[in-house]
Amino acid sequence: MDIWRETFPLRFGAIDRSDRLTLWSTFEFFQDAAISHAEVLGVGREAMKTTGQAWVLSRLSVFWERRPKYGEIITVRSWPRGWEKLFAIRDYDIRDAEDRPIVRGRSGWLILDIEKRRPLRVQQIVAPLPRNDGENAFSAAAPGLSARENLVQSGERRAAYSDVDYNGHVNNTRYIQWIQDIVDPALLERAEKKRLDINYLSEVKPGEMIGIWIAPFADVSSDAYGADCPEKVSAALAVEGRRPESGQSVFRAELRIESGAPQPPV
Repeated sequence: MDIWRETFPLRFGAIDRSDRLTLWSTFEFFQDAAISHAEVLGVGREAMKTTGQAWVLSRLSVFWERRPKYGEIITVRSWPRGWEKLFAIRDYDIRDAEDRPIVRGRSGWLILDIEKRRPLRVQQIVAPLPRNDGENAFSAAAPGLSARENLVQSGERRAAYSDVDYNGHVNNTRYIQWIQDIVDPALLERAEKKRLDINYLSEVKPGEMIGIWIAPFADVSSDAYGADCPEKVSAALAVEGRRPESGQSVFRAELRIESGAPQPPV
């Protein structure tokens, strides 16, 4: 199976008050598709564990060209795309009932030595997998994000039971929920098109307190993303999670939004 596919109606738990798909639910769909496909390809959780290795998501970029609505039939797809340096590349999309891509994503994964907590070369694991040449969800790999200035702390989150996954650290999708909860809800509800880039920099263990910092920034880079970004960015926000004691960044993210008219509550 070169490309993983799952088709289902968009469910109630995946929408916000605008009746449309949320940031967090999109990342949940993509995570589940990637894990399921890895199992089918023989490089899933248990197979990697026998060699003392684990997949770790390092960066992910997603562009919502249109946000599907509750009850709409969607197909979530995911597929490997080879590697770049230390990163195994995996693409994603969400397609509507007419098989048109309405959400697209690209991720970079590391293979971690579980005991030493160090990244390994990915070629040996990735080379036998399907390359899916020509199946490009994005025109470029997920970028590395530089630190932004003038961020202001807007809240704190403690890594609770529901944040922590099988690997014993905060799951990558929970950072998206933290971001979602710190952004103005009206801005998210009105969003028509969005792009979110996130770099995962350090694992967060159960019970750790993380400060969430945020600030708008003058967007000068969205033009470089071409078809992978909203044409009219009405809001650009940088969000960063930091350890309070050391100031160490645990994630960096940038969210670009093209807003529409206010959505009436459902």
